[in-house]
Amino acid sequence: MKIVFATNNKHKIEEVKKILPPDIELLTLFDIGCEEDLPETGNTFEQNAAQKARYIHDKYGYDCFADDSGLEAEALHGRPGVYSARYAGTNSTSTANVTKLLSELNMEENRKAKFRTVIALMIGEETSYFEGEIKGEITLRERGSNGFGYDPVFVPEGFHVTFAEMAPELKNKISHRSIAVQKLAEFLTAEK
Repeated sequence: MKIVFATNNKHKIEEVKKILPPDIELLTLFDIGCEEDLPETGNTFEQNAAQKARYIHDKYGYDCFADDSGLEAEALHGRPGVYSARYAGTNSTSTANVTKLLSELNMEENRKAKFRTVIALMIGEETSYFEGEIKGEITLRERGSNGFGYDPVFVPEGFHVTFAEMAPELKNKISHRSIAVQKLAEFLTAEK
């Protein structure tokens, strides 16, 4: 089975490749010659994931899945949420996004947050959704050098280290994306 993962994020591709069964050939946007930016104008993770998957399916004709992920801080009423990747501005870096988050939480006692991932899978004209979530807390400062995005400031429940301080293998077992991809993998295995 060949399926396209509609992302250019190398970190995500590596994470997903480690989880999907070996008989599923994972194609990237590069593999199918897609160089344009995918639309992402929805107000929810579900809308953004579905929009990206439909774009690849309709324009390139491949079965496809796309994800949208983000960090939701309780004290910030769920922000940055769907704007996690561009929280500090349209072309912001992970460092700028983390700096803005820490600044906004500076005087907050409530550091509770959760990472959420929603995957939209399009096979033929059918769309299926898979969600993963992990709760935790935001640290006062960045810690660790593994991972990407908000990983250096997120400590998952039951742990004392940030995602960026964990071995990648452990993070891949417990992360929000891992939970959603496991559900996707189970679905794809049952479909064969």
